[in-house]
Amino acid sequence: MHIGSERRDTIKVRVVSTTFVVVALAVFKPFGLAQWQWMAYLHLLAIWVLGIVGCILTDALLKYLFKMPSSTEKGVEYIFRRNLCFQLINTLLISLVLCFYRHFFLSNLVECNRLSWDNFFETLLIIAFCSFVIGLYWRFKFHSQYLAAELEETKRLNEAIKYTNTQTLTQSNNQTVKQSNNQAITLSGSTSESITLSITDLLYIESVGNYVKVYHLCNGDVRSDMLRATSKQMEETLMDYPTVVRCHRAFLVNLAQVEKIASQSGTIQLVMQHTHDNLPVSRTNTAKVKSAFNNL
Repeated sequence: MHIGSERRDTIKVRVVSTTFVVVALAVFKPFGLAQWQWMAYLHLLAIWVLGIVGCILTDALLKYLFKMPSSTEKGVEYIFRRNLCFQLINTLLISLVLCFYRHFFLSNLVECNRLSWDNFFETLLIIAFCSFVIGLYWRFKFHSQYLAAELEETKRLNEAIKYTNTQTLTQSNNQTVKQSNNQAITLSGSTSESITLSITDLLYIESVGNYVKVYHLCNGDVRSDMLRATSKQMEETLMDYPTVVRCHRAFLVNLAQVEKIASQSGTIQLVMQHTHDNLPVSRTNTAKVKSAFNNL
């Protein structure tokens, strides 16, 4: 999904959601709106504008204050989690704004619109109900769409992985390529122990307490060695190798040794060659892992 398309969809969702709330207010006429007769529709229009502005402000708060930008690249779970945070913040914000609007613009004919805790909780209850209903609608509408898009992307990445593995197997007969790929690297920790291996033989590195467990190929067999080090130290040592990325706070993976990507319930896992272990990909690292695959 392109950024421009994402923005259009976001704007559409915000406009439709705000319109739904205003229509609900027009039908049930809380806050004494019925006493304003035709002028009630001018107030509803003003509330609609305030609602749109409130949505824009909530998006800005999520993006810059809570570091949760709108992005479909981080997976379905991230989207739903961000939408839930949006609903919570936006409900409180819009309720507060409406309380002030009631106090300054709707209290001339209706005295009970004066600012008070009772008015705030009344407004909060109404907006929360509307937010809950519209949230269910959008979740139902977009759930299958997001999952389908993610499955399609997973399929495309698996095809790319299959092609890359085929090319690697073909090139393995080329002695020049083989020698260049067998560049040795030494991994060491805070003690005298170290591991020297070819970067192409590295499978993945797992963090285990104060140690890391390095899974690699040795004469065609899978071997695991322990080093007293942190995964952060290993990440810094391997930063010059673009195929080695962090997929989870406990795992560094060599993407060249990934057999396929498995997608389940909005999350993805990396199935490794030789071991067939499933490595989790955290939400915070999903976009980075997908980008690294696309750059292979």
